[in-house]
Amino acid sequence: MMDSQISILGCGWLGFPLAKRLMDVGYQIKGSTTTSSKVQKLKSAGIDPYVIELKEQEIIGDIEDFLSGSHLLIINIPPGLRKQPESDFLSKLKLVLEQVQLSSIQRLLYVSSTGVFSDNVTIPIYTEDYEFTSAETSHSQLIKAEQLLNNSKDLRTSIIRFGGLIGKERHPVKYLSGKTNLRNPKAPVNLIHLENCIRLIKEIIQQDSFGHIFHGVETIHQTKDQYYAQQAKEMGLKAPEFDYSQPSEGKIISAEKTELQLGFKLEKMLQ
Repeated sequence: MMDSQISILGCGWLGFPLAKRLMDVGYQIKGSTTTSSKVQKLKSAGIDPYVIELKEQEIIGDIEDFLSGSHLLIINIPPGLRKQPESDFLSKLKLVLEQVQLSSIQRLLYVSSTGVFSDNVTIPIYTEDYEFTSAETSHSQLIKAEQLLNNSKDLRTSIIRFGGLIGKERHPVKYLSGKTNLRNPKAPVNLIHLENCIRLIKEIIQQDSFGHIFHGVETIHQTKDQYYAQQAKEMGLKAPEFDYSQPSEGKIISAEKTELQLGFKLEKMLQ
């Protein structure tokens, strides 16, 4: 297979099973983790493991060797801005980009989030072609991160924005169960199953579909209160309680162009 080595920056909940699936179809994988205790897990799966941690001023670990010989880099690291809103995610990405431009990497796939889009009482529909205003961009490191990577010279970059990630043992209703006064009961639900995330990324790589923006969300025809009540019932959990005193804010994420571009339908795994 031509260009058969891929570097995955962030072999965690999504990156690890993604790496295994890509190896199944013939790719060699270099994978990074921030914790040395996970090195053996990666090695046992056949992944060439690296301990790499991004700091605002430096990259800790052998990033040069991690990128060496790969033609595609998948950046799959959580920005961590909810826990640390003051942290400078952009500086970390700029350091990575500097190393990428000195390496053999020609294509870049950045795993982003539908969190780049604002919620509103009008429940706007956001497509892959949505153009951010300067005001939206100035207030969001997530948008700036996308633009930084999208505008990088000599790289063919694709960005994929995933909704909330769900998989075996991971479902938001488990955290919401029993909670009260939750906001936005009538907002739409924008989620995607891990299996669909992997299928989407695999399609992008195998079709060499770079230079595009993709959306990864499943169509769920329920509002948050309906969906989480149903999920709680199915899992035998106490349903969360919502506050209906304020208008709900939310958004609808369209993945229509993504499905057309890649020529396949996302499986409905969350109904």
